[in-house]
This record gives sequence, structure tokens and C-alpha cells, in this order.
Amino acid sequence: MLQKNQWKKLITFQKHSVHTLVFRSLKRTHDMFVSDHAKSVSLDDESHQVKMGVKLKTEYGAVLHMPVLKEGKDRETDTACEDPEYLIAGTHAYPSGPGVALTADTKLHRNPSEGGVHSMALALPPSQARQEASRTAASVADIHRHAGGAERVHPQSSVVSLMEGGGTRNSALMRRAPTMPKPQWHPPWKLFRVISGHLGWVRSIAVEPGNQWFVTGSADRTIKIWDLASGKLKLSLTGHISTVRGVAVSSRSPYLFSCGEDKQVKCWDLEYNKVIRHYHGHLSAVYDLDLHPTIDVLVTCSRDATARVWDIRTKANVHTLTGHTNTVATVRCQAAEPQIITGSHDSTIRLWDLIAGKTRATLTNHKKSVRTLVLHPRQYTFASGSADNIKQWMFPDGNFIQNLSGHNAIINTLAVNSDGVLVSGADNGTIHMWDWRTGYNFQRIHAAVQPGSLDSESGIFSCVFDHSESRLITTEADKTIKVYKEDDTATEESHPVNWKPEILKRKRF
Repeated sequence: MLQKNQWKKLITFQKHSVHTLVFRSLKRTHDMFVSDHAKSVSLDDESHQVKMGVKLKTEYGAVLHMPVLKEGKDRETDTACEDPEYLIAGTHAYPSGPGVALTADTKLHRNPSEGGVHSMALALPPSQARQEASRTAASVADIHRHAGGAERVHPQSSVVSLMEGGGTRNSALMRRAPTMPKPQWHPPWKLFRVISGHLGWVRSIAVEPGNQWFVTGSADRTIKIWDLASGKLKLSLTGHISTVRGVAVSSRSPYLFSCGEDKQVKCWDLEYNKVIRHYHGHLSAVYDLDLHPTIDVLVTCSRDATARVWDIRTKANVHTLTGHTNTVATVRCQAAEPQIITGSHDSTIRLWDLIAGKTRATLTNHKKSVRTLVLHPRQYTFASGSADNIKQWMFPDGNFIQNLSGHNAIINTLAVNSDGVLVSGADNGTIHMWDWRTGYNFQRIHAAVQPGSLDSESGIFSCVFDHSESRLITTEADKTIKVYKEDDTATEESHPVNWKPEILKRKRF
């Protein structure tokens, strides 16, 4: 019985010792080192010399080759060049540098003699001598240059070359404000023809690849085909039960595609003038569509906040591009990456990976709804239109280029030709013409409404250049289609560019 009790005590003691082993070890370690915690580390001469050697090379390497300026007895013999010693005034005297003990001697600061300065200058190379001679205390330009990041960094070689040319350090570091380059001259555009025929707002337009006719879609639920040369009506197509918001003509097949506020996307065979395919899937009004230039793919966008990619032949919904949080108002396709670009009323632009069906990049610079996009026909760039600004972007990542400010209205449509003329059409009926490269607004047009219409029906819904780029066609809220062409009689002398190389005031974001 006694042995059994002793065995229980032994088992209990072993369990207790294992449980507290870690805590005892921690306490032992703490007691061992706690007494030395606040003591400073003793100075090691060898490590101190290494430290000071490194500091001399990094901080004073540029002046280590200079001759040492003699002080003391040698300096006292040259009484003519001697400058008076001066004492630091004030309540807190300070030593001449870090690490120097404050004594009665270190409180004294001496000005270098002229002879010492002269010998120092002779020891420098010519360019460095000029640089040292013109060196002053840190100026405002210096502070901005170091604080401003990569945007304000200046190449060192250009600064030195400016100094060698006789400039000062401050003037070399001053950053010149950017100025607008001189824009290319473009002839003004004038109204050439007004076409009537629709019974409602004309919302969309497309020119066929052969440049013989163009097609329009309207709020009167019809699609009309017009002769481009004469402006006469050739054909009317009915089938939509609500406003036709988008039309596109295929360059790969004799098909016309249309979409509308009735949620329908239709494919029309132009040989029979009949609908041959429907593309079902959108849950709300379809606002725009575009055809891929190299593959048989159709992309549509809708008020249901999605864009859908369709196989033209099989009518299959290949991808549903989700990510926007509001109506997707415009979509554009191109052969290069990113192959699909969308603009939305959530004020963002998305660049899409067509193969994966996912977003490559989201551009959030706009503050208002993005209602229109246009791709430059020759450059790897595009523009977006919104009520806050027209913005230009660089593919493939959507890098921002510049703002085109001044068209203070809701921008419904953009068009650009290969000559670099960008056209913006707005809800108030105004058309602005811009030089693509510089963003210079060289012409503003406000055409009169059709007789019998209200002034409030002065709105531009869509516009496009024909394939010869000699005519601009607009569709408007007064139920008309207007055709503009360049003024052949205009010259640069009769219509000079009213341009001044003023400082750019456009926001760079």
C-alpha cells in the first residue's frame, strides 16, 4: 500500500516538472540577462575606425582629394588674410559637426581664408570648380526635386552641362512648365446635307465596308439604309419592338447586326433582307454592339451591367463579361490585345482578355458615366468620352495620355480619322473638332435643328466618318441625319490656327 502511494506521488511530480519546464527556462534566461539590458555597448576601436572610414568615403568622398586648410600657428602668420573668429551666440551653443564633443574650443567657428579657398579651387577640375563655386544652400527647387519622385528627376549630365555653359545650380534645377506643341492645321468642316426620314430620335449609325451606303437605327423602331452619295433612302427594315440603339455591318459576310432596348440582338441577311439569327441572353436593354475585325465574334453590352461575346454562326454565348456595376454603354473590338474595351455608367473603362473572358485592366480616372469610346485607326491609342472630360489612353495597359477639356456637356459620341481629327458630339447639340496629337480644339459647330423641331431637340447621339474620311455623318435628336464635309476653299492663311504656346492647364490624371 505504501509503495503504491509513493508511485502516485512520483507520477504526479514528473507531470508537474514537465509542465513547468519551459517557464522555468524562460525565467532563468531573463534573470541572467536582465542586469545588462540598460548598459551601453563598450566602444571597440577597430570597429569605430571601420565605421568612420566608411562614413568618410560615402559622405565626404568628393572632397577627400582637396588640400587640407591649415589652421593655428601657420594661419596666424598670415595676418593680412586672417578673418576674425566668431562665437556662436544664443543660449544653446552647438558643436561644428555630429560626434564632436562640445568644448570651449569647438564652440569657436572660423571662416576659411581667401588663400585656402583659392587653393581649394585650383585643386578641382574646371567643371567641378564651377559647380562648387556656384553651390549654395538647398533651394526650393532642390527640395521639390528630391520630394517629387520620378516625375521631377533631372539627368545629372544635363545639370552639369548647363553649369559648364555658365548657368547656376538653381537655374539648372528649375523645371520648365510644359507647353502645348503647335497643332497640325486642319481645314474647317461645314454642313453639306441634311437627311430626313426617321420618325424618332436617330440613335445609331454604321457605314458599310464598300462605302456605298450607310445604315441608321432609330427610336421609331426601324432600321434604314441610305445611299451615301445621294442621301436617298434605299431600304427600311422592321422587326425591333423598341428603340434601335446599335447597328454594325460585317466586313466578313453580307450580314447586318442590330440591338435595341427590347433586349434583342438580331442578325440580318442583306441578300434577303430578313432576320436569320437571334442572340438571346441579355436581361435588359442592349445599348451597343461591335464586331471583331478578324474572327466571327459579336460583342454586345447592356443595361444589365454585362457585355456578352457571341459566336456569330452558332449563336452561342461564348463569354459573359461581368465586373461593371452599372449600365455598360459602349463596347469596341480590335484585333490586337486587349481585344475588347467597354465603358460604363459606373465611370470606369475595362480592358478585357477575350480568351479568358476576364478583365485585364480597369481605368478609374473618369468621374462621370463613360458613354462612348473610339479607337485610333493608325495609332495604338484610344479615347473615351464623358461629361467630365475626353481622355486619351495608350494600349495595351490603358496608360493615361492627356485630357481634352472644353466640351462642357454630356459626350454621347466620338469619332476619329487617320488625319488626326477627333470629333465629339454632345447632348446639347454641339460638335467639337480636336487635333488628336495636341488636344487643340480647332472648331466648334452647333447646327440648327430641323424646322418644326424644338431647340431642346438639339442633341448628337452618334457620329462616324465614312471610309474615305471626307465626310462626317451625325445622327441627331431632331430626327435628322446631317452630313459634313471639309471646306475645300479654306487655307491656312484664311483660317489660321488661333494658337498660343501657353502653359498647359489640363489635369494630368
